[in-house]
Amino acid sequence: QVQLVESGGGLVQAGGSLRLSCAASGRTFSISRYAMGWFRQAPGKEREFVAAISWSGGSQSYLDSVKGRFTISRDNAKNTVYLQMNSLKPDDTALYFCARDRFPSRTVLATTTGSYDYWGQGTQVTVSS
Repeated sequence: QVQLVESGGGLVQAGGSLRLSCAASGRTFSISRYAMGWFRQAPGKEREFVAAISWSGGSQSYLDSVKGRFTISRDNAKNTVYLQMNSLKPDDTALYFCARDRFPSRTVLATTTGSYDYWGQGTQVTVSS
């Protein structure tokens, strides 16, 4: 059984911060050689790309509206990826998902949902005004 488990969501006031975690588990499941992504989905909207990080952690990519506020990072020794979210806005309210790239060691960070194969169940982030 392989899985990605997100945590760290919650209710926060506008301007506040949250740190999301995505932990990979499973006897043979590893994320260390794969780029990882964070996506979000608000009610009635399509799932959208938020951030991605290369397998080494050396490259990151962000949705324009979160640049300068969100930071993606990873700890391969812990098989975990993080999303630090600062200066949160009500528009950031959504269910946040982490996902593993479909192919290992890709150098170009993918931003489409179809480029990722394993997904977590999501963690809810609600930002009040």
